[in-house]
Amino acid sequence: MSRQTPPRTKAAKLADFLCFSIYSANLAYSRVYKPVLDELGLTYPQYITIISLWEEDQQTVKGLSEKLFLEPSTMTPMLKRLEAMGYLNRTRDSKDERNVRISLTDAGRRLREKGFGFGEVTVKASGLTPEEFPMLQKAIANLRDNLVKASKGER
Repeated sequence: MSRQTPPRTKAAKLADFLCFSIYSANLAYSRVYKPVLDELGLTYPQYITIISLWEEDQQTVKGLSEKLFLEPSTMTPMLKRLEAMGYLNRTRDSKDERNVRISLTDAGRRLREKGFGFGEVTVKASGLTPEEFPMLQKAIANLRDNLVKASKGER
């Protein structure tokens, strides 16, 4: 007598997983962004670091790493590379020398300004309307924030 496995009529397929949709969309997004980043001579983490510092200069390494969802151990070598490229300065905080403050140089600000028009590339590539794009961005950010809270046991 052979045992048969019951049919899995409601088994989710890979395409049904939201996590896979987000993961694969991120990979596709990176492919669209690659020529832009290559033109700027940056990696994506370097690029978002420049943007974050352009929005708010004099951030601490810890604060910047939290904002960008990157580990401080990842941030330090990247910040050293950006400093060597002439895009930012790292200085000890005068009030608390345990903290390092990061600020953009003039070259870093010019680099950010050079990248201003590139956002249109990704909006166009997305196939979304100018109204749909920010709505989706906000929904994804809300999803991320909820997942971060859940991972910390908050709700």
